[in-house]
Amino acid sequence: MLRFTLLWLLVFILSLSSSSARPAPFAMRISCGARENVQTPPTYARWYKDFAYTGGIPANATIPSSITPPLKTLRYFPLSEGPNNCYIINRVPKGHYSVRIFFGLVAQPEIDNEPLFDVSVEGTLIHSLKSGWSSHDDQVFSEALLFLLDGTVSICFHSTGHGDPAIVSIEILQVDDKAYYFGREWGKGVILKTTSRLTCGTSKPRFDEDYSGDHWGGDRFWHPVRTFGQNADEPRSTESSIKKASNAPNFYPEPLYQSAVVSTDNQPDLAYTMDVDPNKNYSIWLHFAEIDASITGAGKRIFDILINGDTVFENIDIVDMTGARYTALVLNKTVALSGRTLTITLRPKKGNHAILNAIEVFQIIDAESKTLPEEVRALQALKKALGLPNRFGWNGDPCVPKEHPWNGADCHFDKSGSKWFIDGLGLDNQGLRGFLPKEISKLHHLQSLNLSGNTIHGAISSALGTITSLEILDLSYNLLNGSIPESLGQLTALRRLNLNSNSLSGRVPAALGGRLLNGASFNFTDNAGLCGIPGLPTCGPHLSAGAKVGIGFGVSLSFLFLVTSSVCWWKRRQNILRTQQIAARGAPYAKSRTQLSNDIQLSRHNSQGHRAAAENGPSLLS
Repeated sequence: MLRFTLLWLLVFILSLSSSSARPAPFAMRISCGARENVQTPPTYARWYKDFAYTGGIPANATIPSSITPPLKTLRYFPLSEGPNNCYIINRVPKGHYSVRIFFGLVAQPEIDNEPLFDVSVEGTLIHSLKSGWSSHDDQVFSEALLFLLDGTVSICFHSTGHGDPAIVSIEILQVDDKAYYFGREWGKGVILKTTSRLTCGTSKPRFDEDYSGDHWGGDRFWHPVRTFGQNADEPRSTESSIKKASNAPNFYPEPLYQSAVVSTDNQPDLAYTMDVDPNKNYSIWLHFAEIDASITGAGKRIFDILINGDTVFENIDIVDMTGARYTALVLNKTVALSGRTLTITLRPKKGNHAILNAIEVFQIIDAESKTLPEEVRALQALKKALGLPNRFGWNGDPCVPKEHPWNGADCHFDKSGSKWFIDGLGLDNQGLRGFLPKEISKLHHLQSLNLSGNTIHGAISSALGTITSLEILDLSYNLLNGSIPESLGQLTALRRLNLNSNSLSGRVPAALGGRLLNGASFNFTDNAGLCGIPGLPTCGPHLSAGAKVGIGFGVSLSFLFLVTSSVCWWKRRQNILRTQQIAARGAPYAKSRTQLSNDIQLSRHNSQGHRAAAENGPSLLS
């Protein structure tokens, strides 16, 4: 009985621990251009077949680096597909994510082997490829940490006129919500772009997966640096376990702290210099573990840390701060850099040598405010209704990144609402077809709309009359028909209206005609059916739409009655004619029967007369 009770208790404890264990993070890996799911060694990560792209062409890939995932395909975006192309991935749970994109080379000799283009995530520019990127491991991909809160993520590639963007893979990996917290500025409006991530004292590049790291770490790539310079330092390594390495929220892999570089007597300062973008803020993370066998306890190694010559940490004693050797220590500092270089210096104060295990450098980017969602939906409806060609590149966000807005769209930033909106559309002479959708009324801030010189057909949407900010409306030289909506007369800000050279008809709204007296410029010419203002024919009696419907209904009923009466008269006439024909065929027989009947009646009459006289007796003659 006791054994049975203990067994059930063990089962209960195991079930409780499993139910309380943290679930696996969301992970989406896309093999661009692939037609089926694949798995790649050595970790056999699963890559989904290509999906969620707005355009582009699949092709065989040339892999530029040994750290690029060993995939065989890519997707590239020729300029004919438009300057802005995206992957828009839905059903992404809310959370904090590492987004990583690997670039590739198209395996076709006629295509530029090293394209240069820009990359944005959620409308924020995070990377611009530089010449020579395909020859450097740490430049064949771009990576950023950001919060995704609306269930979707857009990753866009913007042509800069130097070749066609080519993408091998996309990874969206969930990390801890508090990962890389660096201070008050950290939060949902901030993106951390990976500038550099180094593992020191080794020559082997590693991913977190290679280190058997926690999946909540985001499978980071660590670029190896065995030494910072000839005779400047020496590598150190250990196989001893490292304590406090894989702690939340960053979950660093333990092997990261099992190698390091140590300065020498010839060069006591340990210094690393890298290129950065000027006038930016950077978050710097420095990793330490005392793995040098010559350091036996606290107070044996003490050093200061300087960034571009300024001391940011003093008297760093790893053993004293962690409480033991072989224990991880992470220090973080945010700095504003005005120049193009970042130099991190470790200056010994006691022990003559400094030690460093790893470095992470992130550029802090303020996330761009996006365009009002209802205006984005309105433009997407307009794109569909007008059949906008791919060359326009209407993908992603219309206004951001600011360097790559949609062609034909004019944007304005509303500081009070921290949102972008559309205040102008210029799509004249673009060969557009289709019609004007009612969703265009959602462009509440539109001041100018020019769709002239196309082949747009159908009626002018009355919804245009609800855009009260509209000042210029040019729909000339199209195939529009029907009447001019009365609602256009409500646009009190309208000062130029061009509807000429269409097939419009009916009376020009009186409110528009009256505006001509106030200096507005309206053009209604070359519409044969328009009337009602000076310069156009005089209109006849004006009937409302309801009256026109009533008249049409009455005429239809009258016509139906006339047709029904004609059919009835025709059938009655046919019946009469048929009766007469039958009567005519039976006339001789009827005549003979009539004569016989008369003879019989006469004979009967005579015989009755004689019988009556006999019955009355002899006649008395005088």
